[in-house]
Amino acid sequence: MSGAATRVGVGTRFCYDGESVEVVEMATTTAGNEVVLKDGHGRLLRLSLKELLFSDRAAISPDSPGPSADDECEIASVVLGQLDTEERQKVLERAGHVREVLTGFRSGSGELAADDEPKATYATAVPMEARKAAKATELGVTIRTIERWVAGFLQHGEAGLAPRRMRSERSQTSVDDRWVETAVEVMVEHTDQSRPSRTMVIDRTRARVIARFGEGVVPQPSRATAFRLLEELERRHPLFRLSTKRNRDIAGRPEGPYGKLRPTRPGEYLLMDSTRLDVFAFDPLTLKWVQAELSVGMDWYSRCITGIRLTPVSTKAVDVSAVLFQSFRPRPAGRDWPRHAVWPEHGIPRTVLVDVEGATGPGLASPPLVPETLVVDHGKVYVSEHLTSVCRRMGISIQPARLRTGRDKGPVERYFRTLREGLLQVLPGYKGPDIHSRGESPEDDAFFFLDELEAIIREWTAAVYHCRPHSSLVDPSLPGLRMSPAKMFEHGMARAGYIEAPRDRDLAYEFLQTKWRTVQHYGVEIGRRRYSGPGLPEPGVRSPYDSPVKNGWPFQVDPDDITRIYFRDPATRAWRTLVWEHAPSAEMPLSEDALTFARQLAASKYRFPDDRLAVADLLQRWNLGLGTTIAERRMALRLSREQAAIELPESEAEAVVSLPSVRKALGQDEQTAELREPDVVTETGDDDEADLEDLAGEDDFYADALEDV
Repeated sequence: MSGAATRVGVGTRFCYDGESVEVVEMATTTAGNEVVLKDGHGRLLRLSLKELLFSDRAAISPDSPGPSADDECEIASVVLGQLDTEERQKVLERAGHVREVLTGFRSGSGELAADDEPKATYATAVPMEARKAAKATELGVTIRTIERWVAGFLQHGEAGLAPRRMRSERSQTSVDDRWVETAVEVMVEHTDQSRPSRTMVIDRTRARVIARFGEGVVPQPSRATAFRLLEELERRHPLFRLSTKRNRDIAGRPEGPYGKLRPTRPGEYLLMDSTRLDVFAFDPLTLKWVQAELSVGMDWYSRCITGIRLTPVSTKAVDVSAVLFQSFRPRPAGRDWPRHAVWPEHGIPRTVLVDVEGATGPGLASPPLVPETLVVDHGKVYVSEHLTSVCRRMGISIQPARLRTGRDKGPVERYFRTLREGLLQVLPGYKGPDIHSRGESPEDDAFFFLDELEAIIREWTAAVYHCRPHSSLVDPSLPGLRMSPAKMFEHGMARAGYIEAPRDRDLAYEFLQTKWRTVQHYGVEIGRRRYSGPGLPEPGVRSPYDSPVKNGWPFQVDPDDITRIYFRDPATRAWRTLVWEHAPSAEMPLSEDALTFARQLAASKYRFPDDRLAVADLLQRWNLGLGTTIAERRMALRLSREQAAIELPESEAEAVVSLPSVRKALGQDEQTAELREPDVVTETGDDDEADLEDLAGEDDFYADALEDV
């Protein structure tokens, strides 16, 4: 049996720096053990024994055969790891027979002998050749087979008895490499084109090989061999099996290994993204069915949603700023929200409070958080000059994701999928993720106003998503523990020892949109809405700002709440709140299309319309559309059928009341308690790596959802 050891002493030969040297002396000094080496020219070299044995510059030149790291045979774990259960059992039985031939015992030791061991034919006094012949007769094999087993066992142990597996190299050996390289070249050229057939790729490859190398120079494979080759090349460059968008995403992967940002505490990274929802909503002013776009901000460490903004049709830069505004100033929690969904107003979780009962107040929908870095895509709404300037002043870094690489924002993309599968698909007006999943007439069931849909998403996020364990939220020291985003936030706060809270809550006003207006005797007018309150300068006082309008003052407008605007006193630098004169009767926000629709409505009724008439009709139309009773809702449906030309089914009062959306809006749906008080907590959520691998299926629509729009 060859051994893995070799003796190191005087006379041992080494290869040092590419030269053959021999140890001529070994000495012990105060600095440690040292050796003296002599090369082929008689020159001497003195160095430490540690350097000789462990340095990459030296290697032992053994004088006897033995195992080596560069042997062609595979290591034992690789060989045994390829065996299935049946093959492994066969190897163990074969090893027992070999040990019985060598020692007389199946176990290989007399201390573990069975009752009938050793048998007379396998006793140590019997010659080895006779024992091999007896074992061959017992198993019904040849003596040559037994000798091969014994030799393999003596050299490699049980691994030497495993069946040999020869990897098939038929395509690489039977097809010329020039033909293979040309086929890959043709496949790569179709990355951004429509999917070709395999026959077309084979024909183009053959024509290009002939044109490039000449007729008959490169052997052309048969049609069957070419098809098998394309099936193997599909693993290197997908082209035929997956969707074309998925193939482009795979082709755009970086050549090197993936890198990943690893947050260590809450607030270190804030992911921001927008997506088109797969459900129709109802605009309360235009009384039209519109598609809604959702913009969110997510704390990467805890997966907590810090800001939600739902807009009709598309997202604008002001909406992104509104999401960041909510990170500094979270929205208040709903009155009927469960206790576990409400955050204390200071943002510190209740579990880390000394006096839990001292946390009074209505509470917040999410914790206030100051992000250190924003991870956004390259959309114009995320790189506006207003947003970048405010982030620069706040000390917030902006890190753009890679182009067309949705995996850089994998957790927020997973949230969109969880929202779709856990909430949107059970709402009326759900239209499916694509045209193949669309219902016959989903608009007929849509009855949620935009603000109602946003409130439902906000409540579901706080009451269900934040409190449900996610498979990717783990502590490396406790790998079996799965935490919810709320628990992960508490864990991150306990781990870091602090929380990044806004040093001044009024800094959030800087994210809002600025409107320049003059001050009149009645206050300030923005969008035909009049605001007034204490702190306004007197009419006629000269403005210190070089505003776009003469003698204009800056006012900050929150698109989520038009009932109030904010003004900073230039003398005291204190922020003042101005309230809309119709704020007590306003229950739903205005959309961006409100004024345009109001002008169209006034033009159809008046010969000489102006904006005041349009706003007056708008307020009248608003009173009809914003009703919460059954009669007012029926008016909204009738008006939408007349002016938007949307065909709706006739329905009686009982049918309207039976709609789940109506019961939800009227507070009569008891089934919504499941959203507020989840009794059974199941594990789901944002496993970034496992779930992203699941998205690779060609039939899965969300296999393409990770591509930036």
